[in-house]
Amino acid sequence: MRAMIGREEELRTLRGLLAEAGAGRGGALLIHGTAGLGKSALLRTAGTDATAGGFRVLRTSGVETEQWLPYATLQLLLQPVARDIKNLPALHRSALSGVFGATETEPHIYRVGLAVLELLVDAASRQPLLLLVDDLQWIDSSSRQVLRFVARRIGDLAIQLVAASRIPYAEADSYAHLNLPLEPLGRKAATELLDAGAPDLPTPVRALILERAAGNPLALVELPKALEGIPAQMDDLPLTQRLEDAFAARTDSASRECYVFLLALAAEPTAPLNRLLEASSQLSGSDVSVDAVQEAVDADLVTMVGYTCEFRHPLMRSAIYNHATLAERLATHRALAAVMDDAPERELAHQAAATLGPDAELAARLERFADASQARGKVAAAVPALRQAADLVLDTQRRTGMLVRAAELSSEINDRINTQMLLDRTDVSALGPVERARLLIVSDKSAFEPDEPHRRIQDMVTAAAGAFDAGSTDVAENLLWRAGARCFFQDGDTQVRAQAAAELDRWNPDPDAPHVLAMRAYTEPYRYGAEVIARLDAVSPDREDGRILHFLGSGAMVVGDVSHATRYLALAAAAWRSQGRLGLLARSLAGAWPRVYLGQLDRAREQSAEGLALAEEAGEWIVWVGLKATAGLVAALRGETDAAARTVRELRVHSLFPGMPFAAVIAQQIDGLLALFDGSPAEAYGILARTFDPADPHHHSVSRWLLVPDLADAAVAAGTVEQARELLADLPVLADRLPSEMMVVAQAYADAVLAPDDTAEERYAAALTALPAGWTLSRARLHLHHGRWLRRQRRNVDARNPLRLARDEFDRVGAQPWAEMAREQLRAAGESAARRHANTSDQLSAQEMQVAEMAAQGLSNREIGQRLFISHRTVGAHLYRIYPRLGITSRGKLAAALAALHEEQTKADVSDGPE
Repeated sequence: MRAMIGREEELRTLRGLLAEAGAGRGGALLIHGTAGLGKSALLRTAGTDATAGGFRVLRTSGVETEQWLPYATLQLLLQPVARDIKNLPALHRSALSGVFGATETEPHIYRVGLAVLELLVDAASRQPLLLLVDDLQWIDSSSRQVLRFVARRIGDLAIQLVAASRIPYAEADSYAHLNLPLEPLGRKAATELLDAGAPDLPTPVRALILERAAGNPLALVELPKALEGIPAQMDDLPLTQRLEDAFAARTDSASRECYVFLLALAAEPTAPLNRLLEASSQLSGSDVSVDAVQEAVDADLVTMVGYTCEFRHPLMRSAIYNHATLAERLATHRALAAVMDDAPERELAHQAAATLGPDAELAARLERFADASQARGKVAAAVPALRQAADLVLDTQRRTGMLVRAAELSSEINDRINTQMLLDRTDVSALGPVERARLLIVSDKSAFEPDEPHRRIQDMVTAAAGAFDAGSTDVAENLLWRAGARCFFQDGDTQVRAQAAAELDRWNPDPDAPHVLAMRAYTEPYRYGAEVIARLDAVSPDREDGRILHFLGSGAMVVGDVSHATRYLALAAAAWRSQGRLGLLARSLAGAWPRVYLGQLDRAREQSAEGLALAEEAGEWIVWVGLKATAGLVAALRGETDAAARTVRELRVHSLFPGMPFAAVIAQQIDGLLALFDGSPAEAYGILARTFDPADPHHHSVSRWLLVPDLADAAVAAGTVEQARELLADLPVLADRLPSEMMVVAQAYADAVLAPDDTAEERYAAALTALPAGWTLSRARLHLHHGRWLRRQRRNVDARNPLRLARDEFDRVGAQPWAEMAREQLRAAGESAARRHANTSDQLSAQEMQVAEMAAQGLSNREIGQRLFISHRTVGAHLYRIYPRLGITSRGKLAAALAALHEEQTKADVSDGPE
């Protein structure tokens, strides 16, 4: 292979990554740039270098004609290692059998992702792997999601993924840790490349090509070969069009047999060679042999990889196909359909491509194929069939119905790009009430716009009513639940909340149904809160039904019934985890938020970290916003000031943040706590007080009550107790209407901390009695305030016990800022406090904590990997780092080490006695 010219820096980057991967520090790189800049050439060079360096190289490429075929690209990538599937555990073998078409049903995408990861990891244990993925913009959605899953999990493995994509390409950044944009070659490198390939060009022609190529390497190589085919009037054509015209001109001298073979290859680039020759023979009316293939190879248009024929560049394929006449293209698709009667997806696709105008019979066949595919769980195969069927019908309402259904299925497999493309093609004016409701459900899942929230909620409620009246109860309930959820997340005003609640009442629903409880909590918590909480105590849901468990948990969460919320959301997360439903798992991991208020900071840190990664991967951006807020709050409470400040900055710049008051109120809470911990109580009070102003964008009509303890702390320290009392004047009335744990804590805490001195003693006693049992962090904070109040009354000896209780609890949960406050107060009360012992989570990352706990329970590396959706070798790498941090040398000592560390923390900082 001739050395590349002008790409020295890019090659250094690639070789550096290969060296890192060879040492077990893998990663993913995305090369992106316009057509012809040398992306494919860089991939080929990387492959050559990797092979010479002892790597095994697996290659695949997206093909425009196959981007709707499930796992088409992935099958090509895995073919060389497919024989090793038999060595995988049964769960992974089953998932990959679905990919290779050996099962009737299609496994869930993330089960496939984990199986592929394990297959590649096992291969990499024998020899480092380089995965090369060209034309990322054209790969099918199933393969795209699996590759993204793998790319995010190879950081500690001997696997390097290098992908290439054209610009623009949405979601491309989520594939790679690094991006490598390609720019045109500079003048010197461009001249060198042109002269190397065409050294005898006349000077005027040489100058013209250099000008038109504009540093594009492919143009510098190909334009001289087709010089006579480039007319002077092409000056105004884009470079890609010039190259396509140049490629097409090179077929002018080809034989009829060679030409029809090239056209068949352009229409079906991955078909077996014998099928292409058979179709070509039908097209030409005479036998087309391998001589036609050799002619194409000799013309430097195609290359042979084993017995597979490939175009030298994707532009050659599009050039040949686009420059063929319409009649030629239609005939080619008919011939390909005829030779692919054993591959229904491809046969139907080519029949559709060979059809001009409406064809009701073919549309019905495509629809039946989609029905059968969906029934077998092969949703990704149903989507293109419905899209093509829609193109073949005249009836606008039927066509739109097909597109809505295709969008629903595309959304189900989390293909947001194609979902939006399908939605854009729908004719809203042709929709009936049920189809309109379905469309709103899909658009709500694919793109959550933060603007005009009240109007959007009203539209959703109206559409839900129409669907209900039309007899489609399931669709109506789904849409109305989404409208209700927006009432919480976007803090709908009184009118839209009442409208949504009234529509639910009109249906006379079962008051114990989980989705009804959630709707009541979302829409009018002060009206229905007491009833919802009472009914939550009585339900006995199926522990395997993640959907019902999530309804119950989210409903409890939004009214502040934290104990029920954490329980049900934990059960929902377990159900989704066992099913490999990562997007839904991310939603249920939102249960990290209520755990904060129970003082479960370690669990909240673990869940928010895992949930953030999964939400980003699955494109669950509303969930991401909530979990990002939780992560910042946990960091603030743990005393990780820089991390908390950085997290809240990242949260505030997200595009969804302005329309999400539920996240804005937490962001304000973080800023207020950071100011309070920094010794600026007046600033903290001002920040926190804004959340109680209905005109402020940080106001949330329900969640603001979670900030009452913080506001009370700041008010006492800033001397603004009277203002705080006025701000919280409506708390007793609302707490009576909504008797959730959140409201009980808010009222009890404020009642004690803001009490005048003459009633404070009894108020503290009453508050500590009133607090729900699980709210240990709030209890510790009350002990801290009680100790402070006792010190102000010069009762230092009496102050020591509540201050010790506060210190020990803060240390146990890892709330370092408050633990230090308790120490300072103890010292001021005449008692020296031993230094703080390290919390377990100070020594281990969030994922390391999860791994350590599961390993201590006796789970194997593979079992842990399956639960956390990471490779079993990544689990092993975590354990390798965990052991020395805990002072142990083997897995068998993990349980004892964690138990001893926990016991040490609970006994830490016992008073040394008065000084």
